[in-house]
Amino acid sequence: MYSNKNAVLENVRRYRAIASLYRQTAAFRPVQRCSLLGQAKEWEYRALAELEAYFLGGTLDYGK
Repeated sequence: MYSNKNAVLENVRRYRAIASLYRQTAAFRPVQRCSLLGQAKEWEYRALAELEAYFLGGTLDYGK
């Protein structure tokens, strides 16, 4: 179970890093800002879904 916890935390870290990159890119590309911020929101949602699935023992859905 310990390695599963590490995998979940690594996934969450990666998802949030990707979301951060989208937000940073949005700051420098005003024309694509809305789209990039939407992508960042999706990655943040994935990070939260990963944590919820781990702590609640549910399955991952990502809203699809």
